Parts: sequence; C-alpha cells; structure tokens
Amino acid sequence: MQKPVNYYTFWGLEADFSKPGLVSPQKQEELLQKGEYFVSLKEDEVPEVNANYTWAQIEQENKDWWPTHCAALRTGGERGNNILSGEYHKNLVYLCQDGPFVGTEDQKERETHWWALLSQPGVTMCWPIVFFWREFVHFEWKCVDDATNETASKGLVVWIRRGHRGGCYYKSEQLTFYRDVYAPESLLPPG
Repeated sequence: MQKPVNYYTFWGLEADFSKPGLVSPQKQEELLQKGEYFVSLKEDEVPEVNANYTWAQIEQENKDWWPTHCAALRTGGERGNNILSGEYHKNLVYLCQDGPFVGTEDQKERETHWWALLSQPGVTMCWPIVFFWREFVHFEWKCVDDATNETASKGLVVWIRRGHRGGCYYKSEQLTFYRDVYAPESLLPPG
C-alpha cells in the first residue's frame, strides 16, 4: 500500500495550500501578482502542442499556475474573482450539477455565489490533493470552518488547461455544500 504524501512537496510546488495556515500574506500577494501575469499570457485560441509548446512545458506551467489559483480563491473579492475569471478560455466547457455551461458568460452568476461562499470570512479553502499530467489538473478541495473545523463544503474537479497560453478550456466539477448554497448579498461583489 502506498504511503500518503503531501502533494505540494511531491510536485515541488511554490506554496502549500493543503491546509490552513501554511501560506504567509507576503507569499499570497506574490502568488496573486503571478496569477494576474499568467492571465495576461492567454491567447485567443488554444495553442497547438508541438515542438515549440510541448506537453512538458504545459505541465510545468500548470504546476506554476496552481498555487496562484488557490491564492485567488482564498483571497476572493474583486481581485480574486478577476484572476479566476481570467483563467478560463473563451470557449470553456464546464460540466457540473448546475450545468452544463458553455463559454465564459453562462456560469458567471452561479460561480459568483460559489466563489463568495468558498472565500467567505471564517472559512479557509484547502486543496489536499492535486495531480498533474500534461494539460490535465485533477484536484480535491474542502472548505474548513476556522472556528469549528467542520467541513462546510467540498468538491472534486478536473481542469483541462493548455498552460498559460490556452487557459482552462474544459472543467468538470462535483461540489457539495453542507450548509450554504447561495451566498448572502454581503459576500457578493458589487454590481
């Protein structure tokens, strides 16, 4: 039987988001800046994989990107939401229990509620499991109540992300919310 591992150490990732309290505010800010930069590299079309843009490069870009995604979700608010929205390719296909969603507009209202719930005060989102293979990123997440340590929500997600140049063009997600399914107005971004 294989011994459990810390996936952040296993993959050599820049920051460990497997549980609360492992990422300093300074590192969080660095990751947000990188996330904004990675979003700026996205091209209009999903790039081809070839000798100039290899599977190995795409997989490494996804490993570099992963901590920035976690930082954006933990941050929430307008800045975090802008990064998260920018991670999607314009032709996104998103399959989940409320979907399917196609493009980047269909899911926007629903995901605004999800992101607000996941980054609400008093709850810390954690990603204990993450796997990478070429353009595939598979992860499990949970939100832990800071006061009670209860799991408020959890999920399992698969992204197909063509590195920084392509962004996420396919997402499949199973979400389970144990106590909140729509965010109160006070947690939602203005507008």
